[in-house]
Amino acid sequence: MSATVATTTLTDKQQRILQYLREEGQTKTYFKSRLIADDLDLTAKEVGANMRAILSSDHDVAVEKWGYSSGTTWKVSV
Repeated sequence: MSATVATTTLTDKQQRILQYLREEGQTKTYFKSRLIADDLDLTAKEVGANMRAILSSDHDVAVEKWGYSSGTTWKVSV
């Protein structure tokens, strides 16, 4: 229930990113911002900026900034 309450404070883009991570995180652990952006028709900069809200709130998906080589990589645990 807390995840439902928390997601109502997220913007549409942030909710889209979170839902993407929930679905794709079932089979993958690491995600590059640019690849998330390609799949969601966003820019890598938009993904990075919106990830901050997901990082700082309580959801059923744990996200950690992991690496920077050739773009930001996120470690996701579902």
